[in-house]
Amino acid sequence: MPADLAVLGLGHLGLPAAQAATAAGIGTVGYDPCHGTVTELRAGRPPADGVLSTPELRRMLSAGFHATSEPTELGRVRTALICAATPLGTDGALDLTAVEDAARTLAGRLRPRTTVIVESTVYPGTTGKLIRSLLEEGSGLRAGRDFHLACAPGRLDPGNRRYGYARTPRVIGGLTPACTEAAAAFYGRLTDKVVRARGLREAETTKLLETNFRHVNTALVNEMAVLCHDLGVDLWDVIRCAETKPFGFESFRPGPGVGGHGVPIDPNYLAYRSRTLGHPLRLVELAREVNDRMPRYVVHRATSLLNEHGKSARGSRILLLGVTYKPDLPDQEGAPAREIATRLADLGAQLSYHDPYVPQWRVSGRPVPRADSLHEAAAGADLTLLLQHHTVYDLQGLSAKAQLLLDTRGASPAGAAHRL
Repeated sequence: MPADLAVLGLGHLGLPAAQAATAAGIGTVGYDPCHGTVTELRAGRPPADGVLSTPELRRMLSAGFHATSEPTELGRVRTALICAATPLGTDGALDLTAVEDAARTLAGRLRPRTTVIVESTVYPGTTGKLIRSLLEEGSGLRAGRDFHLACAPGRLDPGNRRYGYARTPRVIGGLTPACTEAAAAFYGRLTDKVVRARGLREAETTKLLETNFRHVNTALVNEMAVLCHDLGVDLWDVIRCAETKPFGFESFRPGPGVGGHGVPIDPNYLAYRSRTLGHPLRLVELAREVNDRMPRYVVHRATSLLNEHGKSARGSRILLLGVTYKPDLPDQEGAPAREIATRLADLGAQLSYHDPYVPQWRVSGRPVPRADSLHEAAAGADLTLLLQHHTVYDLQGLSAKAQLLLDTRGASPAGAAHRL
């Protein structure tokens, strides 16, 4: 079918959007500058992060989805989604390079009456200033007059069977009311509910609040985990009791760190790096510090447990269970397992790992041996360290086999393991 939609960036945001559009009967072309990504998708091989399964990708291809790295194919569509990744750079700010490149690429092929929607995570003001200027300069068209410009920040929870793409409300904010309605009309074909924001900035800032909410509250329970361990209090029982309160409390769980694609955002950094607002979100900065400390704390707990049983980290055999950032998914984006493994290896530990979703794993450029027989590996390890609770793990059985089991997810039965 002829393409009516272009999705720029075929990663964790772009592929689900393309899948939803194709399923809705919208002719969709997916653009990615990486030839390797396009080649793999055309061959029916989805990314290893689990955002799409092989059968899902093949259904998309058979329904007419087309992946390309040729910008010329962008000039025939009426709607374009910018879904490029914006990871944190080394300076702690969002790296907008891929978004800028996508906007420049699209601008040269932009036609009048096209609706351009930014799904990528960006700072408030980025769509209306940086993206708008790139599109206008490259096309000679004016946003709000010649083409529609809107922001609909990505809102996905990979692996969530209850709230998939269609059942998750989408927030839409446009440069003008007409831009908002054009974007809302598009998403109305894909989702059950569309929420109209007052404008671009409000839509962009919604993503900021949602992401920071997760990180700040996770940091709180991570600090509580350290405090409760020092006090000899069972934090997991505290959480169980607290979540019975029917108002004013939302349950979060501590862990070895915070992974995933949703990075904590401090709007003190703007799209133009030379400008700052002068009043950073101090809670967000502190939350990042707390969460970034958790891998070091897990290593501390692991070495302390070994010491209590007359063993040193150097030479100890440590089995790491689950190296992905989320249970029952292969995505390793931001997973704390890599830092924990690096720190343990630096202390001289002999590492192995088990993860049903990760057939091979490397840390600091070196392969980590994969345990084939889980129970045998746990029995032979001086310490088994649960970093991610995949549902295939029988923690009751593992606790009976393991010499020492440290559970950083609070998933083991009470008394069956040492818990974070």
